[in-house]
Amino acid sequence: MSKYLVIVESPTKAKTINSILGKEYEVASSMGHVVDLPADKISVDIKNSFNPVYKIIPGKEKIISQLKEKAKGKSVIYLATDLDREGEAISWHIKQVIPSDGKKFLRVTFHEITEDALKEAFAKPAGLNIQKVDAQIARRVLDRIVGYSLSPLLWKKIVRGLSAGRVQSIALKFIIERDKEIKDFKPEITYYVNAKFDIDGRAFEAKLKKYKGKNAVFKSKPEAQACIKDIKYGPFKVANVETRQSSRRPPPPHTTSLLQQEAFNRLKYSAQKTMLIAQKLYEGVTIGEKNIGLVTYMRTDSFHISPKARQQAKDFIREKFGQEYLPAKDYVHRKRKGAQLAHEAIRPTSILRTPQEVSGYLSSDENKLYELIWQRFAASFMKEALYKNTKIHIVSDKCEFLLEGSSIVFDGFLKLRNREDSRELPAVKKDQKVKAGSMTADKHTTKPPPKYNDASFVKLLEDKGIGRPSTYAPTIYTLIRRNYIRREKRAFIPTELGIKVNNLLTNFFPRIMDENFTAQMEKQLDEVEEGRLKWNRILEDFYPGFKKRVDETLNQVKKEVEFVEKKCPKCGGRLVIKWSRKGRFLSCEHFPRCRYAESITTGVKCPECKDGELIERRNRRGQFFYGCSKFPKCNYTSRDLPSDEKNTE
Repeated sequence: MSKYLVIVESPTKAKTINSILGKEYEVASSMGHVVDLPADKISVDIKNSFNPVYKIIPGKEKIISQLKEKAKGKSVIYLATDLDREGEAISWHIKQVIPSDGKKFLRVTFHEITEDALKEAFAKPAGLNIQKVDAQIARRVLDRIVGYSLSPLLWKKIVRGLSAGRVQSIALKFIIERDKEIKDFKPEITYYVNAKFDIDGRAFEAKLKKYKGKNAVFKSKPEAQACIKDIKYGPFKVANVETRQSSRRPPPPHTTSLLQQEAFNRLKYSAQKTMLIAQKLYEGVTIGEKNIGLVTYMRTDSFHISPKARQQAKDFIREKFGQEYLPAKDYVHRKRKGAQLAHEAIRPTSILRTPQEVSGYLSSDENKLYELIWQRFAASFMKEALYKNTKIHIVSDKCEFLLEGSSIVFDGFLKLRNREDSRELPAVKKDQKVKAGSMTADKHTTKPPPKYNDASFVKLLEDKGIGRPSTYAPTIYTLIRRNYIRREKRAFIPTELGIKVNNLLTNFFPRIMDENFTAQMEKQLDEVEEGRLKWNRILEDFYPGFKKRVDETLNQVKKEVEFVEKKCPKCGGRLVIKWSRKGRFLSCEHFPRCRYAESITTGVKCPECKDGELIERRNRRGQFFYGCSKFPKCNYTSRDLPSDEKNTE
């Protein structure tokens, strides 16, 4: 019989750890949280220091019974949940539900699931970090109070079932503000002149920089064409050649936000998909007869790398590429304020486990993400890439063109990418004559700021201090699931429901919707974790003013009725616009006596049957799409409106 019980969150993690620890240890999974605040009421004792009122999560009774049974006869229970606040809270809750009976509960934490990391962790177990638990309690209670206080306002004003949240609401506001910026944007049109020059039998494109001593930016096409007519015959010669060397440092290893950004930009993965795959790589993949954790813990905002992993990376680069690919000294990466420096960056657990070696054991998506992590980590220890940058100034008596290019002198970390990153220019001499080819007047239209996508939105949340590495992906997922935003062509678009919710919250609760307030709350939660602030002090300062504002708002808000001109085909009553969690629809004013209802169409004809109109729908997973109003007669569906119709981008 095993002597010790080790409790983790997931079965995969349990399997990997069990294969490493051996027979003396029995490893069990809690399947995540075992207790939580019940959803049917606020479950916070506000009068008693805001203490949370926990209950066993429905369906977890059997798991708790199994953990209690496994704990019998064990003198030591090792709590080996994740090393963030949620993991600490899960361990704390497990300790509460398992009878102590003289048992010793010890906390073990590790950044990677490898033999060395586990041996080190189990050799130096500790007690629970109550300050970290307190920070999780403060966050959970604060979010519960905000959500349960604001939701009745949304129910009264819009429809029952809607919800608001401290982080998700400010995140929604960012997306809506960007959408408004785009709609309000006034483009400016200018024209530039580009020319092709024949140098040693090769054509090179250059941009006109000066015309008659002034910057060559034209307000109209005729102006640019007049310039071309004036200068096209030259003659042209090389006035000057400038060369300089520049360097490009490799990027730092991945943090959570950087991984989500790069996975979106290079692999088209959503933030949620990235984290799910990273979790699998962390918890362990079956390679041969063993389960092996391939990457370190994936929720981190630190660039720290352990000395052992650092040395292993340097040795690998020296052996694989040569000493010349190692920098003279280690790079120093700027630390983000508030970063948890005790954590490590996301890296492979062994750089010797190359993507090629493990590809046969991973799915295509897993292999792509692992390769991304492995390459970035290896590159972060390699030498800078060196470039030779060249500028060729080509002039006539009336104008000056600029031809720019660069070539790689030393590839450095770019050796891992296997692709060219240069534009080689010809060798020319001062006063050398060159022949001009075609010249064009090219239009340039200023563009609005881009819509947020997974990468840019995660970066925004991190820069603003909204949320933490563990919350970026869930925040996006929650907004989509509640139909406050949708993805369209990989970008986030606010829905009418999301705009209505945001306007209501912004009008009545400007403090909650203030990004500085939300960021300050995150800092206070960090202070709780650091032991510099009592967790319920946050609630004591926040709640009285917030509760007063909620009560005042609920008393003055009335539900609006928005009529349309269309009549009810059943009873002749007026139709009104109503809201559901799926969006708007038309309903009879005499509901519930008359239950007639219909969808609100987009006004876009179905491209398949040419008879119905497209309406907004959502599937069982909450994903948004357009479907034909003649369903089931016509089964046409699309994630986007047809591009040749109205209401498209």
